[in-house]
Amino acid sequence: MQRMGSVIGLKPADIAEYKRLHAAVWPGVLAKIADCNIRNYSIFLKEPENLLFAYFEYHGTDFAADSAKMAADPTTQDWWKVCGPMQEPLESRKEGEWWAEMEEVFHTD
Repeated sequence: MQRMGSVIGLKPADIAEYKRLHAAVWPGVLAKIADCNIRNYSIFLKEPENLLFAYFEYHGTDFAADSAKMAADPTTQDWWKVCGPMQEPLESRKEGEWWAEMEEVFHTD
């Protein structure tokens, strides 16, 4: 299992809608997350900075392949079309990233 964390900005005008959408995530999106070996997925909001922090645990063996499978899913693509415009990627993110990946520096069970 690999713990993953990432961060992105959220446009202030879209906070209420983003929360509403994520209070009732589309069933097809949830199914694809599970199908791609992702568990314990959480998104946290830090205001007033309007940063979203995502945490999940990856239980697969090929994250790149599972990420590609998720990206190819039509329902997930539609979800991203709704949520993506609400987000503000960090300028410091790596090439090809939307959510900026973060380094795990501490963990305890």
